[in-house]
Amino acid sequence: MKHDDETKPELSIVIPVYNEEDNVSLLHRSLKEVLDKLNMGYEMIYVDDGSTDNTPKNLKSLRQKDKDVKVIIFRRNFGQTAAMDAGFKSALGRIIIAMDADLQNDPKDIPALLEKINEGYDCVSGWRADRKDPFSKRAFSKIAGIIRNVIARDGIHDSGCSLKAYRKECFENLDLYGEMHRFIPALLKIQGFKITEIKVKHNPRLHGKSKYNILRVLKGFLDLLVVKFWMAYSTRPIHLFGGAGLLIFFVGFIGGVYLSVLKFLYNASIGSRPLLILSALCMMIGFQFFMFGLLADIMVKDYYKEKKPYSIKEILK
Repeated sequence: MKHDDETKPELSIVIPVYNEEDNVSLLHRSLKEVLDKLNMGYEMIYVDDGSTDNTPKNLKSLRQKDKDVKVIIFRRNFGQTAAMDAGFKSALGRIIIAMDADLQNDPKDIPALLEKINEGYDCVSGWRADRKDPFSKRAFSKIAGIIRNVIARDGIHDSGCSLKAYRKECFENLDLYGEMHRFIPALLKIQGFKITEIKVKHNPRLHGKSKYNILRVLKGFLDLLVVKFWMAYSTRPIHLFGGAGLLIFFVGFIGGVYLSVLKFLYNASIGSRPLLILSALCMMIGFQFFMFGLLADIMVKDYYKEKKPYSIKEILK
């Protein structure tokens, strides 16, 4: 069921697109077949991430033919995370579905995602249990998944799968950057949202080339460390930097005490000992870490002046 111009759609489909000129029309047709069977109004938001082929032209053509289509075109390639963030911020539906434009995500899985959302979950992540990608890509993803689970512990098997369903409120206080779209469930878990996953179909790529490469893996790992920091220390960085600083300072202090005992009680020469340099270095580094913690704490407090470090589900009066 479509929505009219005077009412907001209940469902928003956000699709980042980059050089998928042969896929967008096929995807749109498949999406329409599924969405028209749902008893809810919908909109489809295509975000062109600086494509260099005919993708923008094809998207504009879709917009002219279908009033339920919204097209956002970037001036240049900013990355999938930026495209998703723009789509999420533009979405009007109370439920948002994100998916890729390469036809590897199957629109027929959307009803299953919505069914899980209706069970009370805030985020439902797709799990490509039977992936149709080359071995090298699956191997890199498997290794990255193991590392992510060790660090983030979000309970998601396949955070790299773009096919996910969210409640609109998930993005009220969530800004995405870098390769953060892979870690949205972990970021939402930090805020207390209820997340889960379901197995979804994964199709082999028919047209175009994959944008996946080792550089994206490395960038994703760095962003994962940021996610871990926010999970554990986003409101108390002094506990991380200050704790490490005190520990390092204490090691240097103990070394200094030991050298002082040797000097004043046994009249030993300590000027040429490496331990003297190491102790002084540890004490200086420890002090710097502690100061980093204080400064970071001040910055976090300033950051949270406009944002809340907590998330309210409901207020009963």
